[in-house]
Amino acid sequence: MKIKRYAAANMRAALALVRAEQGPDAVILSSRRSDDGIEVIAAVDYDEALFAEAGRQRTSGPAIAQPPSAAAATAASAMAQAPLAQAPAVAAALTATAAPAVTATVSVRTTAIPTVTAAHSPHAAMPAAGRPEPGYGAMQRELQGLRQLLETELAGMTWNDRRLREPMTARVLEELSAVDIAPDVAATLASLAPLRTTLENPSHIPMLLVKHLPVVEDLSSLSGGVMAVVGPTGAGKTTTIAKLAARWCLQHGSQDLALVSIDSYRIGARDQLMTYARILGAPMHAANSAEDLTRVLVRLKSKKLILIDTAGMAPRDARLAEQLAVLQQGAARARVLLALPAHSEGHALEEIVKAFAGLCPAACILTKVDEAASLGAAISTTLRHRLKIAYVCDGQRVPDDLHAAHRKRVWLVRAALDLKDQRLPVLDEAYFVRNFGRASAHA
Repeated sequence: MKIKRYAAANMRAALALVRAEQGPDAVILSSRRSDDGIEVIAAVDYDEALFAEAGRQRTSGPAIAQPPSAAAATAASAMAQAPLAQAPAVAAALTATAAPAVTATVSVRTTAIPTVTAAHSPHAAMPAAGRPEPGYGAMQRELQGLRQLLETELAGMTWNDRRLREPMTARVLEELSAVDIAPDVAATLASLAPLRTTLENPSHIPMLLVKHLPVVEDLSSLSGGVMAVVGPTGAGKTTTIAKLAARWCLQHGSQDLALVSIDSYRIGARDQLMTYARILGAPMHAANSAEDLTRVLVRLKSKKLILIDTAGMAPRDARLAEQLAVLQQGAARARVLLALPAHSEGHALEEIVKAFAGLCPAACILTKVDEAASLGAAISTTLRHRLKIAYVCDGQRVPDDLHAAHRKRVWLVRAALDLKDQRLPVLDEAYFVRNFGRASAHA
């Protein structure tokens, strides 16, 4: 048996030296990294029994290598016909199979790849293609899971500590969350709550909402001129316009009122508005483009109130931009009222507000309040965007179910509290830890 040590810049070069000098039947006994590159010990005419006997007799000096484990030998045998191009992936599999302390013995013709142990190879966990191995991904997922567990535990400790140190703030957060107020809005309101209030009397919670609820205090700024009501499909825009028109007629008569429709999409939309116009005795006009709208408004310039009904579009509808452009170009001076359906969920209301933000609404109208299972989402949206509420609609009656928001402020908050009492409790400790513990833990 002929044993020789080879040194090269990398494993590929070392294996080339072994193959050139000892032939394709040479056996790699061990390999390790050195300051100059890779050091390989190879042998030809390898006799495992003789090698083991020599190893037992040599009790001192540098250890060359140990015979391969059964698992490593089996893996090496199974990979005997693996192509050279697949060598890096095979080496990684072999390294994972063999014990860390054992250096694999592999034929040069089958393993033209590094057999450096994982302890010495910085790239042992990465195959040649640059993609992590399954074991690497599992390690990442395990670390991520540990991090999430640690964050959850820290958030729980933070929330429990907050309840002990700031019982009043914690109580406010719990009460607002029960009303379905969004966590970010609840946290802001809790920071504004008075700290000298007894926990036994939680009346400060509704008063906190009443105080900070954004409403239009003076509707005189919305009582004349050109006004457009915009909003998503099904928000009740046409009915709301009919209520506004009827309210005007009761106070001023119909001679200074005109209705305009730019809704050319929904079937029967103009017929519905025309019906209301006939009942009220007011003229109704239609416009299909920005130019048409401009001409109609010029003809109606003597009217004291012009109400424009727009097409209902979903926030993600591709035609929404076209509809908004008609209104912006044809009625640039119109005051815009955004119809917000109070029965929608929080994320849907967020999309609506963002979709129509380009029109800079002067205020909003909360519609379908009578159909809402919770008013927390609507209140949260108006508070978050500082969007003032001009009117509240709680039914289909014209004009009885249209109310000035500043006169219905307390009623709206009480309605939100009543809806809370009708729902089963769905909030648990995890909700408060997730929403009010994590933020503090990461602050």
